[in-house]
Amino acid sequence: MGKVLFWHRRDLRIEDNVGLFHALSSGNEVVPVFVFDNQILDKLPKADKRVNLIYNYLTDIRSFYTAKGGDLLIRKGDPCELIPAIAKELGCSAVYTNEDYEPYAKERDTKVKSTLESNGVGFNLYKDQVIFSPGEVLKPDGLPYTVFTPFKKRWLARLTELDYRAYASDDKLQSLASISFDFPSKAELDIEESEVLLPELALGNIHNYDENRNFPADNKCSFSSVYLRFGMVSPRYMLRASIDINETYVSELVWREFFMTILHYFPNVVHSNFRAKYDGIEWRNNKEEFEKWCTGQTGYPIVDAGMRELNATGLMHNRVRMIVASFLCKHLLIDWKWGEAYFAEKLLDFELSSNNGNWQWAAGTGCDAAPYFRVFNPYTQTKKFDKDLTYVKKWVKDLNEFSYPQPIVDHAEARLRALEVYRKGLSLYSL
Repeated sequence: MGKVLFWHRRDLRIEDNVGLFHALSSGNEVVPVFVFDNQILDKLPKADKRVNLIYNYLTDIRSFYTAKGGDLLIRKGDPCELIPAIAKELGCSAVYTNEDYEPYAKERDTKVKSTLESNGVGFNLYKDQVIFSPGEVLKPDGLPYTVFTPFKKRWLARLTELDYRAYASDDKLQSLASISFDFPSKAELDIEESEVLLPELALGNIHNYDENRNFPADNKCSFSSVYLRFGMVSPRYMLRASIDINETYVSELVWREFFMTILHYFPNVVHSNFRAKYDGIEWRNNKEEFEKWCTGQTGYPIVDAGMRELNATGLMHNRVRMIVASFLCKHLLIDWKWGEAYFAEKLLDFELSSNNGNWQWAAGTGCDAAPYFRVFNPYTQTKKFDKDLTYVKKWVKDLNEFSYPQPIVDHAEARLRALEVYRKGLSLYSL
């Protein structure tokens, strides 16, 4: 038997892993590998919660592999150099891995493939982190959808053509190569310890997801976003758990893939408004107000609760995410890119396409976005979704103390100001 590499990336699991399934089915001995990518790590704090989460999860995966007679190779560096070098070092004939659709990932994989193939090593990519990859759900004319509802209708219609069963690897793990590797410590990888609590995947909450998802105090979310982000569960697993149970949850899976499709076909959205007519908006971009928003000191309890939850845990309830995003863009007139970057730094479930798509939705600048004149009222949102202030009081401990700040803007005045600035920006574009 020859050897092949299986390269773990956004698929931190063994069961229902398409690329791993095919590697184990290839007739070769399989060496699993994970690379801590310097191109990504160098831009993050050394005590980043997500990096700690990945490391902790990899220890569990490694334990499973060793129990089956294999091991997990961990390296740190540039994968464009390391993956071809490891394949050569171990005498591997091919590298198996799963597709990743973000701009950096696509560029990385193109380089890795080129180097491997020049060395006579195959590079096999598989669809795993989505039900439908970008390009599989398109208009009849072959163009991408830019409105969600028709995308969803087409996505659901195509499900009848698809087998989204699990890819079972349990009976194939005898194909793991019986090679042992030293497992590096966090210190050896230059990772500083950071406490991170991964919420338990709550499949039971999918049953009444549509009724309960908007109430942050109840926290009746599925928490699947973190698991999907890192591939701790497969999207096929989540679809099987929800398809005949709750349409609203299934819609969330579709939104995720809609935004991936938008990013794939319109990569300029990373740095630009999807709709250029909003380029004329004159953002105030007040740094002091932005800092107060970041630290949960705006004087708006629901906003401050959300930001304090984010800073403490790396998570924020979905309804509250919409409120704090609207507040930043509309009440404070701060460019959505500032908020997006802060979320990218803090969120455990950060995914470029969804983060970008949701921020542009909140700002009104994106595809199929909320209209610019929709300005969330934090007070009415609180009254509707946290009327007893249970969520607010959990995170804003100083709510009834003199130290708690006064509102940094008046809601009515801020709303009128936002409408005027947006109208002016749009009128300048049309000239």
